[in-house]
Amino acid sequence: MNWTNLKNIEELDEIIKNSFERPILLFKHSTTCSISQTALGRLERKWDSEKAKNLEPIYLDLLNLRPISAEIAKRFNIQHESPQALIIKDGECVYDASHFDISFDELIENI
Repeated sequence: MNWTNLKNIEELDEIIKNSFERPILLFKHSTTCSISQTALGRLERKWDSEKAKNLEPIYLDLLNLRPISAEIAKRFNIQHESPQALIIKDGECVYDASHFDISFDELIENI
């Protein structure tokens, strides 16, 4: 699984634009939280590129980039959580799960 790191608001704009061409998985991760680490590990272990097709995985380090996380919550009208997995498709958030509700099988059902 090859994560692309989200580092600034301009990249968020580009991700939203790209979501009209392919679905985007946006994973918001707290590097000091054991639940977040477990959720990330479960997702990475279950990742199947064939099933994921053209889903593009994007990683956001919440501790270093809180303003971007707040902007994501605002733009998609969702509550901020950590960890949190979002599917962005055609400029909209079509899937939102957090903590142990994050599931690879559910992710691919929403692409």
